[in-house]
Formats: sequence, structure tokens, C-alpha cells
Amino acid sequence: MMKKNNPVGLQQQGGSALTMLIVAMFFGSLLALGLKIGPAYLDDFTIQEALEGLDGTEGLSRMGPAEVRSLINRRLSVNNVRGFDAKQISVEKNGEFVVIKVDYEVRNHLFGNVDTIVHFQHEYELKGQ
Repeated sequence: MMKKNNPVGLQQQGGSALTMLIVAMFFGSLLALGLKIGPAYLDDFTIQEALEGLDGTEGLSRMGPAEVRSLINRRLSVNNVRGFDAKQISVEKNGEFVVIKVDYEVRNHLFGNVDTIVHFQHEYELKGQ
């Protein structure tokens, strides 16, 4: 006697379709979240590179805090970092070293009354030539 191959029942198909819909919504939400907060991480990476690039700058240890901030602002505008306020950078002198501290947060609206907040904090001790 031969076995009959019956098609999968509608209940099994309905369950798998619902599962696929939930999985698609989950990954869609993750993608949307990544698109919202990803640029903040890219900008922070650019800010870190700009600050680390100051190390060894000619006359850095003789510059005042305002001059160092101006130099940082120029580097950030060249790298197209927007929405970053230079007031979030503190510049202090420690002998021949310049101590730069960056502490800021980026807020992004997701939907309704739900926002994301990403906080960044860095400290650099740089020495000029």
C-alpha cells in the first residue's frame, strides 16, 4: 500500500506565516534603530580621529583653550560633523600636556514619544611639538 503525501494543513501554514511576520518586524525594527543611531557612532568615530590627530601638532602646548577649540572645530567641519557643539569639549593645560575631555549625548526621535539617547565620553592627553 502506498503512502499518500498530504499537503501541509492550513493551521501549520498560518503559524509559519505569523512567525515570519514577527521575525520580519523584529529585524525591520533593528534596521530602523541602526539607521537612527548609526550616524551618531560614525560622527563620534570622526570626532575621536580628529582629536587624536591633534597629537604632535606644532605649538599645541602653547595654544590657549580657545585656540585649541577653534582648531578642533576646523577639523570637524572639514570632516562634515554637524550638530556637535564645541562647548562640549573642555580643554585644560597640565604642564606641557593639553588635556581634552569630551562629554556629550545625541538624542534621536524614533516614533511618538520614544527617543534614543546615546552618550559619549572621551579623554585625551596630547602633547604638541
